[in-house]
Amino acid sequence: MAAEDQRRLLGAFVRAHRERLPPAGPSLRRRTPGLRREELAVQAGISVTWCTWIEQGRDVKASPQALSRLAHALKLARAERAYLFELSGIRDPEHLPIGDPADAPASLTAAVDAVAHPAYGLDRLWNACCWNEAAARLFRDWLGEGRSRNLLAFVFLDRAARALIPDWQDRAARLLAEFRSDYGHSAADARARDLVDRLRTESPFFRRIWDAQAVLEREGGLRSFNHSTDGLLRFAQHTFAPSDRPGYKLVLLIPA
Repeated sequence: MAAEDQRRLLGAFVRAHRERLPPAGPSLRRRTPGLRREELAVQAGISVTWCTWIEQGRDVKASPQALSRLAHALKLARAERAYLFELSGIRDPEHLPIGDPADAPASLTAAVDAVAHPAYGLDRLWNACCWNEAAARLFRDWLGEGRSRNLLAFVFLDRAARALIPDWQDRAARLLAEFRSDYGHSAADARARDLVDRLRTESPFFRRIWDAQAVLEREGGLRSFNHSTDGLLRFAQHTFAPSDRPGYKLVLLIPA
């Protein structure tokens, strides 16, 4: 989308949400609906000129803090706030992980339970938050009782991962580059920083790959595993994201 079109969309969005708010103070007859720009500017702690320019679709430079105040003044719901920041091209300073890492959304748990092949859910920090019996059998060294169940910790710190994954170095490097793409959305979360700091300390290979700064989108494809009981297994991996919990993932492994 062109920047000019994006600014117009942003201006129309802000104006529509300003006009839906009831006027402050005593109810008086007005020729225009909702809050005046002057009233919104006061509530958001921004200048009237800035408020006018953003509604007109001008190229206005806004700080994350100013946009956050505007979102609060407009009384935006979570999805509306995310849309405001998306159109502005600015990261929301209040965009933090929701809930406990182990708290799997019901939609993700239901999907995992409905699949006969190995399936599991990952939270924002790539902890396994749910899995089915087929996944527990395939990844018993990762998902077994007493394990940390963080995928990165398993791959980089557990010797069992090197035995399970035939092309371990290449897969580990790819996995970390995919995680870094997610890390950009969770860098404000102290838990994410602590995880990276721990792995950088305990795994020289993790540290080297992390410092290389590679970033990749998560892709599917053929995955091979040397299972200690079932021998060499090959799967086609597919990854999905539940709409009700952004940042979580559903991973399916279909026999290839």
